[in-house]
Amino acid sequence: MFEKVRAMLAKQLNLPAEKITLESDIIKDLGADSLDVVELLISLEDDYGISIPEDDIAGVKTVKDIVEMIEKLEK
Repeated sequence: MFEKVRAMLAKQLNLPAEKITLESDIIKDLGADSLDVVELLISLEDDYGISIPEDDIAGVKTVKDIVEMIEKLEK
């Protein structure tokens, strides 16, 4: 799961994948803005056939937050 999220973030933000860790803050460390985060989450919803509640989106700060949210919603 982490590898896929990392690859999507690297492509979207034009960053080397090695720079992205589970602890990376999406906005502070990776330079994403709120639109980048929304676009990523929409792509993940499409890829995994899940629906991410808007309340959960507000809590997304790190790459780990995204990975854990997807794993929780897939079950």
